[in-house]
Amino acid sequence: MRYGDLYRRGEKILSEAGIEEAAVDARLLLEFVTGQERNTLFAHPDLEVSQDNGAKYEEYLAKRAKRVPLQYITRRQSFMGLSFSVNENVLIPRQDTEILVEEVMREPFDGSRILDICSGSGCILLSLLHYSNDSIGVGLEISPKAIEIAEENAALLELKERAIFLESDLLEKAEGKFDIIVANPPYIKTDVIKELMPEVKNHEPVLALDGGEDGLLYYEEILSGIGAFAKGGTRLYFEIGYDQGEAVSRLMKDSGFAEVKVIQDYAGLDRVVCGRFTCLTD
Repeated sequence: MRYGDLYRRGEKILSEAGIEEAAVDARLLLEFVTGQERNTLFAHPDLEVSQDNGAKYEEYLAKRAKRVPLQYITRRQSFMGLSFSVNENVLIPRQDTEILVEEVMREPFDGSRILDICSGSGCILLSLLHYSNDSIGVGLEISPKAIEIAEENAALLELKERAIFLESDLLEKAEGKFDIIVANPPYIKTDVIKELMPEVKNHEPVLALDGGEDGLLYYEEILSGIGAFAKGGTRLYFEIGYDQGEAVSRLMKDSGFAEVKVIQDYAGLDRVVCGRFTCLTD
């Protein structure tokens, strides 16, 4: 079958399945299967596609039509200009989370010791290490299957010598003091999860989504023990839900953090809360 015909078939299948960006997803899946670049559809629509690749494309279309996220099919997601491996054991890195990384990078952080809590795919920690000199990091993650993906990403980015990922229930396995602490904990209210898109509620790990009744459970637990791993001037950065800025800011201030501020994303929604640790415990 010809390239253009396959694309049109894919767009029709995904559109009928209610996929909002059917045209984009059909093109991306076809490019993934054939190894072609974006301009192939426009410059070479008559290009013949092998029977094997045509069958694989049909298989992937069927998965996407069942609302399996595109990234779980291709096993790849771009984040901070880097390519990360993902699967159903980790949250898909999102552009909103880049706000947290960019905020850390606003101040010099070369040579820092960085702690990443709830690491998932490792995208936050590994991005920070990639864009810094001589920094090292520890990622804490409760899911051993997620740690496998984080370690795979560390190898892909040639950062295995600078990053270590530990199976840990929040701060359980943390040791020593850190210059920078980052966390993207589960923060969606339990009763809201059922209202999420099918791609999220049916396929992304609930363990990484459910933040308890009020969405603040893990912020409270992290902050209750964070003082043991912070020193004067340690910078803490949390990703938050759009309506959690005030609550998380209050929790941080009550836990010894000053200069606390809320950072908004590109949609104007609260996305990150950050501050400096002021209670010396060294």
